[in-house]
Amino acid sequence: MAITPKTPGIHHLALRVTDFARSRKFYIETLGFPVALEAPNLVLFMAGSTPIGLRGPETQTPKSDVFSPFRAGLDHVALACESEGELERVAKALEDAGIENTGVKTDETLKKRYVAFKDPDRIAWEFYMV
Repeated sequence: MAITPKTPGIHHLALRVTDFARSRKFYIETLGFPVALEAPNLVLFMAGSTPIGLRGPETQTPKSDVFSPFRAGLDHVALACESEGELERVAKALEDAGIENTGVKTDETLKKRYVAFKDPDRIAWEFYMV
């Protein structure tokens, strides 16, 4: 018998990073997400109404570790976008900031437009039309 949890959606998402200061700068200063909470080795920022936490490395975190969407676990994070103008603006801003990205593309499966980019640990993100 299926458990079938009743939930309105994700409460928060947490990402482990290899260099806390570098990742904090990328998400807060470069991308401009507003900070909701800061604590030692943790910053929580808001992506719309979803809190996303960055946690710095632990002793078990390999120094040379980088994200891979091919390992078990997280494949990518997709933020919703409600307008073509905003999608184009973000794609240009990513390019202007020197952030590796795909430019605006169309997802062949869902026929939706998006721009994909990577954070300093190579965690894959998308800004994706609803």
